[in-house]
Amino acid sequence: MKDFFKLFKTRATRKAEEKRLPQESLKTKYLLFQYLLRENNRVLSLMADMEEKLSEGYLFDRHYIHSNARAIADAVLEIIESLNKLSQGRYKRLYRQYDDISKALQTSLSLQKEIPVSDLVIPIVSLKNAMSDMAGGKIARLGEMKNSMKLPVPDGYSITAYASKRFLDHSRLSEKINESLKGLDIGNMEEINEMSRQIQEMVINAEIPEDLENAIKKAGESLELKGESSPPLIPSLYKGGNRGGMFSVRSSAVLEDGEFSFAGQYATFLNVPEDLILRRYKEVVASLFTPRAIFYYKTKGLSEDEIVMAVGILRMVDAKTGGVVYTMDPNSPEKDIKIINAVRGLGKAVVDGVMEPDYYSISRKTGGILEKRITQQQVMLVCNQEGDIEERNVPEEMKGKPCLTDEQIKALSEYASALESYYGGPQDIEWSIDYDDQIYILQSRPLKIMEVERETMKVPMRVEGYNLLLQRGVIACKGIGYGKAFVLKNEAALKDFPEGAVLVVRQTSTRYVTVMNKAAAIIADVGGVTGHMASLAREYGVPTILDTESATTMITDGQVITVDAYNCNVYEGRVNELLEYSSKKKDSFKNTRLFKKLEEALKWIVPLNLIDPEDKNFRPEQCKTFHDITRFAHEKAMTEMFLIGKAQDSGGGTIPLGKEGPLDAHFIDMGGGVKEGVKVAGSEDILSIPFASFLKGLLSIPWPAPRPADAIGLLGMMATAATTSESVLYGAGQLSFALIATNYMNFSIRLGYHFSMVEAYAGEDRNDNYMKYFFKGGGAAVDRRLRRLRLITEILERLGFRVTVTEDVLSAVLTKYKQADIEKKCEILGKLTVFTKQLDLIMYNDTLIDQRIEEFVKEHF
Repeated sequence: MKDFFKLFKTRATRKAEEKRLPQESLKTKYLLFQYLLRENNRVLSLMADMEEKLSEGYLFDRHYIHSNARAIADAVLEIIESLNKLSQGRYKRLYRQYDDISKALQTSLSLQKEIPVSDLVIPIVSLKNAMSDMAGGKIARLGEMKNSMKLPVPDGYSITAYASKRFLDHSRLSEKINESLKGLDIGNMEEINEMSRQIQEMVINAEIPEDLENAIKKAGESLELKGESSPPLIPSLYKGGNRGGMFSVRSSAVLEDGEFSFAGQYATFLNVPEDLILRRYKEVVASLFTPRAIFYYKTKGLSEDEIVMAVGILRMVDAKTGGVVYTMDPNSPEKDIKIINAVRGLGKAVVDGVMEPDYYSISRKTGGILEKRITQQQVMLVCNQEGDIEERNVPEEMKGKPCLTDEQIKALSEYASALESYYGGPQDIEWSIDYDDQIYILQSRPLKIMEVERETMKVPMRVEGYNLLLQRGVIACKGIGYGKAFVLKNEAALKDFPEGAVLVVRQTSTRYVTVMNKAAAIIADVGGVTGHMASLAREYGVPTILDTESATTMITDGQVITVDAYNCNVYEGRVNELLEYSSKKKDSFKNTRLFKKLEEALKWIVPLNLIDPEDKNFRPEQCKTFHDITRFAHEKAMTEMFLIGKAQDSGGGTIPLGKEGPLDAHFIDMGGGVKEGVKVAGSEDILSIPFASFLKGLLSIPWPAPRPADAIGLLGMMATAATTSESVLYGAGQLSFALIATNYMNFSIRLGYHFSMVEAYAGEDRNDNYMKYFFKGGGAAVDRRLRRLRLITEILERLGFRVTVTEDVLSAVLTKYKQADIEKKCEILGKLTVFTKQLDLIMYNDTLIDQRIEEFVKEHF
């Protein structure tokens, strides 16, 4: 019999050696496995970060989505390739799934804005709404008003979006600018400021192509020869006359004044002489890259390719009065009124929020004037002869008097109604009246109406028991805010604005958009609800009170305050009675294309459909997302490593484990598993984290002497031996064999008539960590072997394993425990290996199972 076993072993060893991977190949496979785990963790980390960005309070831009999605896609492809190398190409179907998911993801992220080829310059009399991709929304709308609605609009022309592309491409700036902006950290204002300065300087110093320069000059000459031609909507008010020879150079970005307001983000120059138009044109194009404009477009989810500037050149209206009409009260639409804000001189003072304007309200139903609030305007902005604007004192006889007549109020109201009706929604309209009393419409764009929750209607007008710091002003955006006051000394200090503070400023500025995502509220000494900053505050949902007159003197920096932007009250300290009415600040991202793009992209990345590896649908073709692929690949990679260990046998190149009890074992070190130079290893030489823990358990309890089996047990063992094939008997006599590395072990253990395998990975990242346990066979009769399996099953389940038993074969898996937990469980499995040796021989009734389980748990858990 001994000679037979020896011969069989030689043949079997030769066959095994033919199939066995060389040691270097095993190391390669282990390195592949580790690489797959690292890439898997990188994907999970990127996924988690992208999911976190969907929660409130996080800033990101379109470049973030694209770069992370690309990084995930690249890592998933690496995972697929690693798995196929591990498995000799068994999972090539994953490539097809990957391609399908990648194409869907690319489609969801596609948002390319094509700039149509057009004339470099288009007269305003040739423009209409449908040409906004050429002339920008602002100037295209003016063309529509002038040509279709016959409203009084200054004559002029558009320097088109295509011209802007020609300008930047001519100087080879487009690629440089886009590359610079893609990697910009929008949370770093100093970085944004410096990048903005560099880009604007490049644009302003760039050369204008000769054909574009000639087209602009020719358009200007044509405009000089042409007078106004549009008949007015209200003839009695149209007397003609505007500032000949002077122009306004106005931004008209392709996406401005549409879905995205870009309120006050871009440059406009007033009272510009003809010889400065080219210079001002370049400055308007450069204003695409002011810090606030960069911050705005990036937080709205727009790409650099979509930010294209057309520029409007309009005859300058030398205004004696100017301002803004809202066709609805944006904070209280239920009031059913229109609002007109007006100042003497140029209306720029209203939209910039630097002066307190006159206030007029008009009934939307009857058109009647409901209220007038007249200010004591001291100064006004006017055009000067040199080609600029300046501040002058309001004549004494005009101070305190309305700057609009009732007739002008009604005319403006009619124009506003016509525009609201034409465009099908509330409008924000800029207008001017020249010294001939001619009204001009300068701009009309959608007006954002705030959604106010019904509960907020119950906010008390005054909360007793708290010191009231301020109780006047106008509300630009309703809400309740609470935090430490940040009294702004200069705009450079905006970079230090902390999360959750209340911004307190002298006057409004669109530059404050860069902190609106962090601000609990905004309070200003000066400003009106129809200004650009007020529009931005509503867009970002920041409770805002303007025109308080004394906020910067009554509130000290760092003082804790509560802002009631329903009743224009500012309290000292925290007013809990008000905070219960404050709904959590809505993240302005959630209504942007950027946020929606992230949500859409994550549908192809994050959802996990493959949950249970035992499920019949746990197959490559069922992978619908990148997460599915990583889940499938991770599971199959563990299986491949398990199979590699299972296929090994003793042989050359292995290191024997010193005689540890009756265990005769060899192992291959795949990297960092054992001290260098060791020929025969003792437990003290093992560096592999899981293997060292397993051996610690294995050697911590005495190896059992042969079990005192009863007669039936002995007979069962003899019967088993008699009916067992020679190959299986040979297997029972083989060495135990292990593959080990710093964080990995795969130990095939042959003790008597049973075979078990323990595989474990124990590293710092719990997502990598797992344990697998396999057990089969025994020398006793079937019923006793099954009783031992039940004992092992219950102990493993108490350790947290998911256990599957088929006949006399047990397999168990445990995943995502901390390294220390994996080490502890490896130690317990080492003890269990000794404890269960020949245990089947004495498992003659079920009562013994429970006794032995409790014995093991009590002594070794």
